[in-house]
Amino acid sequence: MNERALVGVVLAMVAGGCSGVFTQPLPREEPPAKVLLVRQTEDFVISGGGNSSAWAKATWEPLYLRTTGGHQYETHIKMLYSKSGLYVLMEAEDRRITAKMNEDFLDLWNEDVFEFFLWPDEQYPVYFEYEISPLGFELPILIPNFGGEFLGWRPWHYEGKRKTQKATTVVGGLKQSGAQVTGWKAEAFVPYDLLKPLQNIPPKPQTRWRANFYRVDYDEGKTTSWDWARVGSSFHEFEKFGTLIFE
Repeated sequence: MNERALVGVVLAMVAGGCSGVFTQPLPREEPPAKVLLVRQTEDFVISGGGNSSAWAKATWEPLYLRTTGGHQYETHIKMLYSKSGLYVLMEAEDRRITAKMNEDFLDLWNEDVFEFFLWPDEQYPVYFEYEISPLGFELPILIPNFGGEFLGWRPWHYEGKRKTQKATTVVGGLKQSGAQVTGWKAEAFVPYDLLKPLQNIPPKPQTRWRANFYRVDYDEGKTTSWDWARVGSSFHEFEKFGTLIFE
């Protein structure tokens, strides 16, 4: 399948742009090259707080501060995979819920948000982006990225086996806009059926995908961002993504 044909199967485009372009200077010290071993699990019900015993199989991976002059909050992620999809868990230190949007498919990157990008097949410059806010609203989109020109395309028939499962919890405060807190967590399940027609899916043992994980925070008017594998000014520099190796 050529690149034009692959992009042509996606049917509905998100109005506006996509996330992850920043102008603040990056730290001089870069995180190490990132490789994550993703362990297998049986399917389980997510809670938003990572309460399932299945998460004991996975180790925490840190996200690294990107921007200077922001908050020094810590952020960690875990990942698992099953026969039907992928599980991602994020745990973030925070002081305030800086988020007001109350619908899915909005421009969530303009408020507090956790994001991950999945690039299953390096033959094609097309990858999946998922965003979730501390209030539990989501943005799942497919990104065709040709020479740095990209927009997000919304899933069609987003229901049943094609729909994500997602939940968030807030620590040390109320789950509401402007609340003072000590942190928040996000948990998401992405079914393989949603990732079609991307290739190299579902992953098998020793399958390799490229991927990255991000967080953005807007406390006190400061824009602070984190990444797992270091990219430049844009989160969409997919050739710099880290590598997932499925157990």
